[in-house]
Order: sequence, then C-alpha cells, then structure tokens
Amino acid sequence: MFNEVSTEIQLDEVEALAVEIWNEHYVPIIGKKQVDYMLEKFQSKPVMKEQISKGYIYFLVEDDSRKIGYIGLEPKEDELFLSKLYIKACERGKGYGKKAVQFLEGLAKEKKLNKISLTVNKNNVKSIAAYEKIGFKNMGAIVMDIGGGFVMDDYKMEKHL
Repeated sequence: MFNEVSTEIQLDEVEALAVEIWNEHYVPIIGKKQVDYMLEKFQSKPVMKEQISKGYIYFLVEDDSRKIGYIGLEPKEDELFLSKLYIKACERGKGYGKKAVQFLEGLAKEKKLNKISLTVNKNNVKSIAAYEKIGFKNMGAIVMDIGGGFVMDDYKMEKHL
C-alpha cells in the first residue's frame, strides 16, 4: 500500500498526482495562482529529487495497482515531519489517511522518533478535523512567507507517540 519512491517513473507519478490533487483541493482554499506557484516550488519533479537527496522520503499510496495519493516526510532530530499527505478526492473518506498515519507511526518508532508533526492550512477544515480525530493536537498558528508574494497560513499539529 505504501511504496517508497525511488525511480524516475515514480517521481513522475507523484508529480502528476500533485497536479491533480492540488488543483482539485486547494484552488478553492488558496487560489489558482498560489497553487501553481506551490506546485512548481514544492511539488515538481526536480524539487522532489533534490529533497530526496537531502533526506526526504516519498511514498506512493496505492490500492492494488491504482495510485491514489502520496506522502512526503522528513525525519528530523526528534520528530517525523509529515510534509505531504494527499489522497485523490474520489478516494477520501475510505480510511487511507488513517492507514497512512498508522504506517508513519510505525516508521517514526523504528527511527526512535517520539512525535509526528505537520502543518495544515487554517481553512482546510476537513483535514484539520481528520487529524484531530486520529490524535493530532493543534499547537497554534504559523504564518510563513514562501516567496512570490504568497504566505502559508497554517496551524502546526503534533501527535506524540
């Protein structure tokens, strides 16, 4: 179900999923211009390759042979930072997000990390509710300038293991 991304073809698949999911989910929240900017700056194949070279890990989320989403994470000193967890709209509400977090909890424990942290857009109310339902706590607001005249206006959330 969770396959680590290690090939050019898998990176192409993640990039295609990012374009599909971000345009469907985030345009109503942050607008098309910011979505396009963030896809290029954070979700393009060259950027993902560079992130992987610096320790990021990507996983394709699959059900049978169908690619339904992806995860991007960064192990840090004492936590696993969940940078990306995206599931296609037609597959949401089927437990894939919960299974992904359970998978990440196991990974964090293997790496002897005591928490999972993430950031989530303040207006992404369904995702916030889903994270809270599986044990994440809202740690407060974070506003980060990401260039191009855009900011990420998020909440930081954590789950202690």
